[in-house]
Amino acid sequence: MAARIKKPRIEKDMPVKVGMISLGCAKNRVDSEIMLGLIKNAGYGVTGDIGDADIVVVNTCGFIEDSKQEAIDTILEVAELKKTGNVKGIVVAGCLAQRYGKNIVRSIPEADAVVGSYGYSNVCEAIRSIITGEKVIKTENPESRAAAEKSRRLCYYDDCEETDLSYLDGERVLTTPKSYAYLKIAEGCSNRCTYCAIPSIRGAFRSRPVEKLVSEAKILAGQGVKEIVVVAQDTTMYGTDIAGKSLLPELLAELDRIEGIRFIRILYLYPDEITEEILDAISGCKKVVPYFDIPLQHISDSVLKRMNRRGNGKLYRDVIKELREKIPGCVIRTSLITGFPGETEDDHRELLEFLRETRLERVGVFTYSKEDGTPAANLNRQLPPSTKNRRQKELMAVQQKVSREFNRGRVGKVFPVIIDSVSEDGIFYVGRSYMEAPEEDGNVYFAAKGEHSIGDVVNVKVLVAEEYDVTGEECADSD
Repeated sequence: MAARIKKPRIEKDMPVKVGMISLGCAKNRVDSEIMLGLIKNAGYGVTGDIGDADIVVVNTCGFIEDSKQEAIDTILEVAELKKTGNVKGIVVAGCLAQRYGKNIVRSIPEADAVVGSYGYSNVCEAIRSIITGEKVIKTENPESRAAAEKSRRLCYYDDCEETDLSYLDGERVLTTPKSYAYLKIAEGCSNRCTYCAIPSIRGAFRSRPVEKLVSEAKILAGQGVKEIVVVAQDTTMYGTDIAGKSLLPELLAELDRIEGIRFIRILYLYPDEITEEILDAISGCKKVVPYFDIPLQHISDSVLKRMNRRGNGKLYRDVIKELREKIPGCVIRTSLITGFPGETEDDHRELLEFLRETRLERVGVFTYSKEDGTPAANLNRQLPPSTKNRRQKELMAVQQKVSREFNRGRVGKVFPVIIDSVSEDGIFYVGRSYMEAPEEDGNVYFAAKGEHSIGDVVNVKVLVAEEYDVTGEECADSD
């Protein structure tokens, strides 16, 4: 039967309405939700319809070239609404603003305010500056100040010191379905991979206290969230900066006790830091799903060395073998970078063989992006785009075959599936088993025997398998 879910009631409009566009990763989404909480508590209205907003905040990603271009395109698209709609001002926030703030001031006059990733708590002041026309400049950088002073109207922040993480303790306005929410356990990164600009944008790795995270997770559970997705730049390093050891096992044990939470999923586990203690904690928690998101980036020792990645190809293979032996049925996801400076055809073939050999269930392949200010940008033997694109296609062709065969092996089996939404045609519910991370992997589509709500968990028998998605029907039996 067709799926039906009652739409939420729309709250009464406030005098000034603010819309949010969140680009990039899940960690950025949490920051967007925190900003929405600040905006709401300041008395502004919050709208999901950008065309109906008076002020639009674009929380940008500035990690790689594609994400930078997406951010710029989005800002310019919103700027068109100034001509045709209600939009009166644009706040550019986040990583692109932090990394290229003065360039945005100089080159994108459509931006009325610029708030970097260290200045999220100032978003309401930025909005007020647009409404009142008052120019506010807060920066210790002479270049940035000079650029800002020439701007027509601007609220500009270029904080030079890393902020503490107390802003993350504020109220969040969730932008995910009620089925899941992200729990950001740390900020920044100290790994210093040669291709990555995150440490210069977000600062060093800083963990949030366990008690703060447990309190936040309980609030999320009280709001009806069923799945907690634990995120950080490196979740295995959680707590090492404040306790000298990983506090991830302790955190997972506390989260596992929270009533109302059905599933706990951990993303961004670095392979060289997956210890016996962490594995025991995952195995010992009833709600932690056997899904391992492990960013490997490559398998060639020579490429890994130039990337300044800890570990080597043998260690990575050993970790995968150990996970599958200790936790049968686990799903492993990774991200890979192809076309890194100096990557040879032999390195590429080794990576292809690695995918055929290990048959990882989930893989994302990205072409290397030469980023300003990173050590890799100065390495010799930079590869042409044609080579990078060809290698990406070859890697994805291998992975698509692996993924298709993996999904076909699920046909006839039954999995608990958490409902995220309804398909556009209204026929199927759309959800995920433990094998699918939200916004990263495929979906489980299924026809239901009755009506369900977002966040309900339903047993689904898989009937049809495609490369990334599977389709099935609700059933009473469990596998």
